[in-house]
Amino acid sequence: MSHRNPRPRFTLHTTQSTISPRRRQASASMRVLVIAAAAAVCLGVPGAPAAASDGSAPVVSRGVTIPAFYNPPAQLPAANGTLIRSEPMPLGLSIPGLDGRPMPGTATRLMYRSTDSNGLAVGVTGAYIEPSAAWRGSGPRPLVAVASGTMGQGDQCAPSLALQYPLTLSGDTVSVGYEALAIYRLLSTGAAVVVTDYVGLGGTDRVHTYVNRLDQGHALLDAARAARAVPGASVTRESRVGLYGYSQGGGASAAAAELQPTYAPEVPLAGSYVGAPPANLNSVLKGIDGSALAGALGWSMNGFAQSDPALRDVVEANINSTGRAALKDMSTMCVGDVLFSYGFTKSTRWTTSGKSLGDVIATSPPAQAALDRQRIGTLKPAGPVRLATGIQDDIVPHQQARQLAVDWCRKGANITYEAISLPNLGDKILTNHLVPLITDQGDAVSWMADRLTGRTAYSNCWTMPLQP
Repeated sequence: MSHRNPRPRFTLHTTQSTISPRRRQASASMRVLVIAAAAAVCLGVPGAPAAASDGSAPVVSRGVTIPAFYNPPAQLPAANGTLIRSEPMPLGLSIPGLDGRPMPGTATRLMYRSTDSNGLAVGVTGAYIEPSAAWRGSGPRPLVAVASGTMGQGDQCAPSLALQYPLTLSGDTVSVGYEALAIYRLLSTGAAVVVTDYVGLGGTDRVHTYVNRLDQGHALLDAARAARAVPGASVTRESRVGLYGYSQGGGASAAAAELQPTYAPEVPLAGSYVGAPPANLNSVLKGIDGSALAGALGWSMNGFAQSDPALRDVVEANINSTGRAALKDMSTMCVGDVLFSYGFTKSTRWTTSGKSLGDVIATSPPAQAALDRQRIGTLKPAGPVRLATGIQDDIVPHQQARQLAVDWCRKGANITYEAISLPNLGDKILTNHLVPLITDQGDAVSWMADRLTGRTAYSNCWTMPLQP
């Protein structure tokens, strides 16, 4: 299968005669979005990665071959955010600048220490980009910590690898690192960018803990800490820091904004962009079940089964042989693979009872309590937040994202809420979720640039009814 290929990519593959009209509609919509996003930046068709820059051989992680750099050491540093290792990293979308420096900047692959939801030390990988653009604001160059949207669960899906190998077009295969446009826009403001690969995505010692609130929030904040120690980085401890993310990344930036006061109070947080956040996983499970992104259910179950005993017990007791095979298969897949291998699958096919995974969890108080602990919105976020969600979003449902804004406003947070009004672009085929990513991006980057220059953000909570 394509996901066994050592090339770090997500793969879109299909045969016209074997899929339904609905899947063909999803395929066409996704391809248009992918190609449009890629064309908006630049086009490049890279080769597969070889050995790490130190000459060490690639490693095999759950059947997938990736560079040895991503294999964490047995012993990790004591402090969160400590840089473990780094190496120069070529950007797949880069051009020579007139001054001899590459545009939009110079990238460094990195690994740093973080703490997972069980309080255990973990090595997390990512990338830092020193921009070619000058910083013209006051104070030292600021930093934006970017949390990528859903990339997959195979280690070859790591966002840092997508920056190096941004686009692959080969036959029926379309692969793109779709966060590149936002990252390059942020770099053009003069801010540096650090991208986290999350816990277990890239790192070969565990399965990626998809949408785990603590893991993601910690990894993003520790990426901001680690960036200061990258060789050649111009950011300092006094640099203003922004958090930026959409979809899975929106949940990560939201969680990090809530956790910053207690987990990383020394990180000078200037503002957070939270796009389409999966704040209430009970609602999100229902949104993605049977959708084009149904495979994300498998990623969440794989991750929680690894990190939470209550959910692991429920999964083991209620998943049938078809479900077990699917969960194992999906654990090495990227977005494109899972879209066309498991798109529109209902989780009722994976359970012994024929109930949906959401219903199975709801009937188990310990499992439901474990899922409830993932709820974002129970803490007041630090600093101003811009929260945006498409009103037609049926994958990460609009209403639960809006409820997060309400919950934060009730706590007295400084929230700029944006309801992105677009027509219905197709039920459950991802378009209602992905198009706002593009249409809101310019405003999101401008809002973030204002925060990094120290401009005041004004809450619009007064426009929202906050009573229960």
